[in-house]
Parts: sequence; C-alpha cells; structure tokens
Amino acid sequence: MKSDVILVSSDGGKLEKALDLTERVVAYWRLPPKMALHLRLLTEELMGMMHGITGERYGDFWIEVESGICMLHLRTETTMDSEKREALLAAASDGSNDAAKGLMGWIRDLFDRGADADVAALSATVAPYDSTAIGNVFDWSLTQFRETLAMSRKSSPKAEEVWDQLEKSVVAHVADDVKVSIRGREVELILYKNLLTQ
Repeated sequence: MKSDVILVSSDGGKLEKALDLTERVVAYWRLPPKMALHLRLLTEELMGMMHGITGERYGDFWIEVESGICMLHLRTETTMDSEKREALLAAASDGSNDAAKGLMGWIRDLFDRGADADVAALSATVAPYDSTAIGNVFDWSLTQFRETLAMSRKSSPKAEEVWDQLEKSVVAHVADDVKVSIRGREVELILYKNLLTQ
C-alpha cells in the first residue's frame, strides 16, 4: 500500500500534513500506540531534517507498507552544488560544516552534496564506513554502515567517535534501517520500520 504523495518544504511547511498522513497510515493498519509513536517520531525527524537543509527546497513525502515493513520516503532535488557549498563553508569561521554532526547531520550533508559530480569523494568523506558510488550514483545504508563501523571501532579512534554519535541518534534507535540514494540531482531518503516487531 502506498499513501498519497504530499509536498513538503524546507521552511517547515506541511509538517501537520505529513503528521496527518502518518496518523492515517497508523489508523489504517491499526498499529499499537508504541508503533504509532515511533512512526510519528520518524516523520518529525524527516521533516526536521528537511527544515534544516540549506537553500530553498521542496520535496515529496509518502509512506509505503509492504510485507509488514513501513517505509517513509522523502525525495527531493538538491539545490546545492560544489560552488554554492564552497561559498557557504567559506562563510563559516573555520571553513568546516558544523551541521554535519550525528546521523541526521550526515544525511543532511549527503543531500547537500548530491549535486556534486564526484560522488566517489562523497563516499570517502561523508560515509567512509560502507557506501557504494559509481559515476553519479551513490547508495548508503545505515545497517551496512553500522556493521562496518562496529568492525572498525577497535582499531580507529575516528570510528569510535562516529559510533558514539550514532548511539545518540533517535533515528538510529527507532528506525530498522535508513537508506540514502543519490541519482544525479535527485536524492531520496527512506526510513524503514518493521511493523511486526515491538
């Protein structure tokens, strides 16, 4: 089952509409209160991330349920390219992207970098712990990221630091998986939640 597709915006618009869509999915599937809370939290995190993305942006939000797995989709076209990104970072006092902290910060960074031609460099810098980049196609999965990171923790202080940030993420604890897919300028984020587990 696929819900209606609604338009959301980076200025925080349409949040109530997104939450209403989530509530309709919860009612349709007669989900228990705990699962309803989890889906609401995931929707709020998605909309909060959309609000935190730099630049004017609109995206499509919808929910699909298939074989007991609920998938919350956010798809948009990136407005950030290398030139805009460099100008933005140059405005920061130390030239770094302070927003790219924690899981949702990294994902925001993936969205912003989606227009860059060199997604192989993106793979190495933003998601060095397991991602796939070929040409202008990039795929990243939280499950694979977590597994690879777990193996790297003992030998890498950086991996341990990233693991600690991951442990603080609401999305990492509530979602069963998170996938980011970049196809040229089109970026899609999917949050997965297994409705059959409590």
